[in-house]
Amino acid sequence: MRTADLIRLYPQVFHMAADGSWPSIERHGLLSSAALVDRWDLEPAHRARLLAERREESHVLEHPIHGTAVIRDQKPIHEQSLAEALDGMTPVDWYGELNSRVFFFLQQRRLLDLLGARSYRNEAHTVITLDTARLVERYEFAIELCAINSGFAQRHSKARRGIRTFRSISGYPHPERAEPRAKGHDVAELTVRGGVTDLGGLVVRVERTRGTEVLERIL
Repeated sequence: MRTADLIRLYPQVFHMAADGSWPSIERHGLLSSAALVDRWDLEPAHRARLLAERREESHVLEHPIHGTAVIRDQKPIHEQSLAEALDGMTPVDWYGELNSRVFFFLQQRRLLDLLGARSYRNEAHTVITLDTARLVERYEFAIELCAINSGFAQRHSKARRGIRTFRSISGYPHPERAEPRAKGHDVAELTVRGGVTDLGGLVVRVERTRGTEVLERIL
């Protein structure tokens, strides 16, 4: 895929964060779960529980200097279904991939599907929208694309995943076209390894939402 096509077809990207998390994100950036654990200096046993296993619930981290941060749950993962969908990887390997990245939807409908999912629809969330061109200009070296919702694995899901799931922009098989509609070729996720530590000039808007309802415009 050409970088210019990525920017043209998907001019904005969307991240769903925990309610109330914007002050911490504004201060530290959007950090991956592994980067948060490192910065918040968690003990090895606590770190292993958060990063090597499925998280049934979100976890609040407290630090005397860094303040409060939230590591999100992994409710959309059914462990047996994940194990059966993996090629050449173990579930622990896959959790490592997920925890090393920050994830963005490139299509608003995918964001709305997640916001409306049974596990999340009654909760408030912080939705952060970034400008794709500026994000790519600053972080292209760390960006990888994915054709599936990599954090979703349920009994009815047949999406395979493994070491070739995440691709660089240039390595992603995306045909040239005017609209991103060809089944199997849309980019489901844009990921940034480590995270987006510098949000300056990238943020289009920040909203507090519940389901599809915007409760508050934060920025």
